[in-house]
Amino acid sequence: IENMLKAAADMAPTIASLAQEHELVLTHGNGPQVGELALERSAATFDILGAESIGQIGYVLAQALSSAGCTTAPIICQVVVDPQDESFRDPSKFVGPIYGAKEATALSQSLGWVMKPDGEYFRRVVPSPPPLEIIQIEAIKTLLEQSPDILPIACGGGGIPVSRIPSNPRTLTGVEAVIDKDRCGSKLANELDADGLIILTDGGGIWQNFGKPDAREMKMASPEYLEGTKAGKKFPGSMGPKIQAAIDFVHNSKKEGAWAAIGDLKDAGKIFNNEQGTVVKEDVQEGVVWRE
Repeated sequence: IENMLKAAADMAPTIASLAQEHELVLTHGNGPQVGELALERSAATFDILGAESIGQIGYVLAQALSSAGCTTAPIICQVVVDPQDESFRDPSKFVGPIYGAKEATALSQSLGWVMKPDGEYFRRVVPSPPPLEIIQIEAIKTLLEQSPDILPIACGGGGIPVSRIPSNPRTLTGVEAVIDKDRCGSKLANELDADGLIILTDGGGIWQNFGKPDAREMKMASPEYLEGTKAGKKFPGSMGPKIQAAIDFVHNSKKEGAWAAIGDLKDAGKIFNNEQGTVVKEDVQEGVVWRE
């Protein structure tokens, strides 16, 4: 909790400053929080745990941003998924903390969790179906149109996964899964017809040979270049989904000149003019420009 409060307090001035200059919608992750809740309440389903964590984080963000002079409206969003999606046969979404091999095996045996390697450690994985429909999208649009001074916090943690009952499509039921936050954020941005999508990290933009002596950061890249070089594929639990979300937003946007960007939270203000981070957009000369 202390780390979460500190992180929220650290980021609040930056987000509040951006909200004064731009029309923003803020989203967030919930992987560590929902994983911790699952440890405390192993009998609870992931839709309920997701709702609890999204409410918790929304409150913390709202409080921190209020202290920075920014009024917010956290919205608990339900997001429709297909319960027959292939992701339920091969869970891949990392949630919760890391474990050593012995501890991971013990948790798998005692709680029935599916565990997979994440670097040199192990983490729990759950199904991560794609988001098909954001139930509260009209509420978000109304808030933007009618109350431009209020910052919506929406689709946190990818939203709460639900499905429609085939015999009565108006009826929703929770689904035992976690939706990728970046994938849902990309869909949210497209649904809102946003000019851009910014994905903030704690490690800068998109790098070639990340962590190695010859590493270099991309200043700009086209979706085609990123797909052709399989950028981020070696990091399916971190950078991979962020890059794919950026590509999807640009591909699916109806706005000419739509762009996505990935960069460090501390550099958020400089990402808009491409001073920091990596911008993903169409028509990049030779597909990529490297940061000097």
